[in-house]
Amino acid sequence: MSEQEALKRQSAAAAVAEVTDGMVLGLGTGSTATIAVDLLGARVREGLRIVGVPTSERTAAQARALGIALGDLADHPELDLTIDGADEVHTGTLDLIKGLGGALLREKIVAAASRRMVVIVDQSKLVPSLGGTCRLPVEVAAFGWAATKRHLERAGADARLRQAPDGTPFRTDGGNLILDCAIAIDDPAALQARLDLIPGVVETGLFVGMASRVIAGTPSGPRILDRA
Repeated sequence: MSEQEALKRQSAAAAVAEVTDGMVLGLGTGSTATIAVDLLGARVREGLRIVGVPTSERTAAQARALGIALGDLADHPELDLTIDGADEVHTGTLDLIKGLGGALLREKIVAAASRRMVVIVDQSKLVPSLGGTCRLPVEVAAFGWAATKRHLERAGADARLRQAPDGTPFRTDGGNLILDCAIAIDDPAALQARLDLIPGVVETGLFVGMASRVIAGTPSGPRILDRA
């Protein structure tokens, strides 16, 4: 196990320790969230009773294989807790960039339905400002995506269509495309509002004011950051 994997596992274990019997949980998508789901599966085998609401088909398949009972937001409109990863975490505000795993729309819907969102990362994801280490994913409708891309570029973005491993355009679980955008993020809330007005934009990877707690794995143990 690499050092980074060990730090991811450390943060995931600390978050899973907060789960209690009977909870309805949002199950995130991505490498660190995958570890958390594995750890939840181990606790379920030991007798923990939970219901998971997955944020992607990939996470749903993993949870089913582990014996985790699954539900949806129609049956569980308010969740106790969501455990998910992030691609960047602003250390001052706990605002996030998410979506490199391609599930940002469902992740945001599930997070917004949760009483608490605990974000699990390794320390490399903690940043003083958003957008410095990764591009901002913007999910867009497939219809007219090139026109949407031009609108994003007029808004100051260098937008690139995400490709699947086979070279075709990457498709989200909802059938949308993703434009990965290099763009200044001086005011995340204002940028989110501005991008939401562009026709064809379905959602952005900016998660503003949504994380209740961030748990970052570090060599000296989990670093806990709570929203003020």
